[in-house]
Amino acid sequence: MFERLLVANRGEIAVRVMRTAREMGITTIAVYSDADRDSMHVRYADEAYNLPGTTVRESYLNTERILEIIKRSGAQAVHPGYGFFSENTDFARAIESSGVVFVGPPPKAIEIMGDKISSRIAATAAGVAGVPGTAEVLQSAEEIITFGNQHGWPVAIKAAYGGGGRGMRVVHSASEAADALSSAQREALASFGRDECYLERYLTWPRHVEMQIIGDTHGNIVWLGERDCSCQRRHQKLIEESPAPDFPNDIRVQMGEAAVKVAKACGYYNAGTVEFLYQDGQFYFLEMNTRLQVEHPITEAVTGLDLVELQLRVAAGEPLGFAQHEVTHRGHAIEIRLNAEDPSAGRFIPSPGPITRFDRADGPGVRTDAGYEAGDAVSQYYDNLIAKLVVWAPDRERAIARAVRALHETKLEGVTTTIPADLAILTHPDFAAAQHSTKWVEDRLDLSALPVGPTANDTDTSPAPTEVVAEVNGKRVAVKLFLPDVGPTPASRTNQTSNASPTPRSARPQGSTSSSGSGSGNVTVPMQGTVVKVSVEVGQEVQVGDTVIVLEAMKMENSILAERNGTISEIKVQPGDTVGTGDVVAVIS
Repeated sequence: MFERLLVANRGEIAVRVMRTAREMGITTIAVYSDADRDSMHVRYADEAYNLPGTTVRESYLNTERILEIIKRSGAQAVHPGYGFFSENTDFARAIESSGVVFVGPPPKAIEIMGDKISSRIAATAAGVAGVPGTAEVLQSAEEIITFGNQHGWPVAIKAAYGGGGRGMRVVHSASEAADALSSAQREALASFGRDECYLERYLTWPRHVEMQIIGDTHGNIVWLGERDCSCQRRHQKLIEESPAPDFPNDIRVQMGEAAVKVAKACGYYNAGTVEFLYQDGQFYFLEMNTRLQVEHPITEAVTGLDLVELQLRVAAGEPLGFAQHEVTHRGHAIEIRLNAEDPSAGRFIPSPGPITRFDRADGPGVRTDAGYEAGDAVSQYYDNLIAKLVVWAPDRERAIARAVRALHETKLEGVTTTIPADLAILTHPDFAAAQHSTKWVEDRLDLSALPVGPTANDTDTSPAPTEVVAEVNGKRVAVKLFLPDVGPTPASRTNQTSNASPTPRSARPQGSTSSSGSGSGNVTVPMQGTVVKVSVEVGQEVQVGDTVIVLEAMKMENSILAERNGTISEIKVQPGDTVGTGDVVAVIS
């Protein structure tokens, strides 16, 4: 087993990986951007090194700099987490070429399965049927129109090198094709460093059911059970559970065996997830995620296995140590993602800013995997996942009740979170009856009554002791000073960090991604972000609902729309500009 592990990621997944590594006696090494200088994963690690820059491409997607830190830190292995470089073949090859262990599948498997197009081809060759779609990279909007006319609308544009709903757009008609393709490509490039996309038929009322697999370098591959991830917004998951409800066991076995076939077809080892769409008693191969999944804790809860430990042991060359017939399942587990988003009226607007209070739930069968503590700031530059609340109970009914109880105990203030929407889902009769689908949250769940904005309380943030952080030649060194009568420093865990200086949440205009601006004609933005597209020009006539700009915040694109009819008399921003909450970006006369 290696002794020094670098985690090439941030947030809760970096902390989660480091926790298991620490239990195994492995020294943990973090990397951090300028905006993450005092983040929780940095404080938790044994050592931490700076990745100069703020944006993802400057920092966490900077292969050259990460390789320098690997050499300098003496890391013997690299865990990529999920997102960023976790499914990047070139990164995996660069790690292995440097003589360091990549904690993941072989680069060739990532190349086949990390590319969603070639994964469809490989799954078909293995005898596992997928959703009807294309096997070539999209070159133009005309290809979308031709596919839609042939297979029927709507169709889905998907990032070939991504996952988690990033770089995915649903196209309902030919007129939407060009803009949807451009938007999907921009988001894919920002999130994964690649902008290739492909097409799939968009099923009408499917459930998203995925199968966790694990394999070793000795030829053993097993499936560990399925997860139902159908509660989604913007094709990104909110709540997951295992086992899938109202799911026949014969289908479960068939899906597990199909997942193993797909894995064997590409010479896979380490942890991976084969995703399927399930509708009318049939399942279709969707894609394979060649990495650890966000929702892996619920599989851990029902199997009693530590997937990160298994990953590390497999990467070190150890056999799994168990066979398929030895995998057992017990009870029911639910994971709730706690995101910094305002879900009121179903808008799910990104909500970056400082966390003023974070009280975690406790009690039997409750686990919280977090990447933040009170005093930390959720940055506009990265994913908005704050934490994952995981509950386990002997059966689904009690797991739902425990999840509701735990959500009520969780106090997250300073930013608006998805907790009200999570409660609306868990307490809905459709969810109890397992009648939901991937479209249920956006199409049928009524979120109009959800409160708008946060309920922040003043808190005593006096630090004791004061923690002073020094950065020596790019390496972070933290020193605690017991100094009386000294105010809190930006590095204090219990105080607001220097990672960001957002506008106070109470001053945030209550707009939405589909309606921004005021009666005066000032078009304002409801969150911090970066302008990626200006859709109008001075002198152009606009109507209510027309897109004025496209804003990227927390790795999601948000259309800022005109609230009144009129003529664009002034444009105050251009692509690449960073804007803050309430900033005026255009004027309509």
